[in-house]
Amino acid sequence: QVPLVESGGGVVQAGGSLRLSCAASTSIFNLYAMGWYRQGPGKQRELVATILRSGSNNYIDAVKGRFTISRDSAKRTINLQMNSLKPEDTAVYYCNAVPERGDSWGQGTQVTVSS
Repeated sequence: QVPLVESGGGVVQAGGSLRLSCAASTSIFNLYAMGWYRQGPGKQRELVATILRSGSNNYIDAVKGRFTISRDSAKRTINLQMNSLKPEDTAVYYCNAVPERGDSWGQGTQVTVSS
């Protein structure tokens, strides 16, 4: 399986916004629900947002109302719009299928939110 490629991270002040994008292969994009995961300093990786092939989505409580996950079928990308960012959102963000596929983890993209 070809690893996924994440982009769009950066350094932003609290209250700011970032938009992450993930490029996926045709097979993984068409066959699986997709999600954005994150791993903060000293923390385990967690799934923060999921989007089904139908377009339905789910979020953990910590990001509800601030993050929006979407998928672009023409570009085969999974996007994460992050608004009202908080210092606790600082993490490396990854996309993968849901449930995750071990052979699809990419390098991730670093998001740093300063207070």
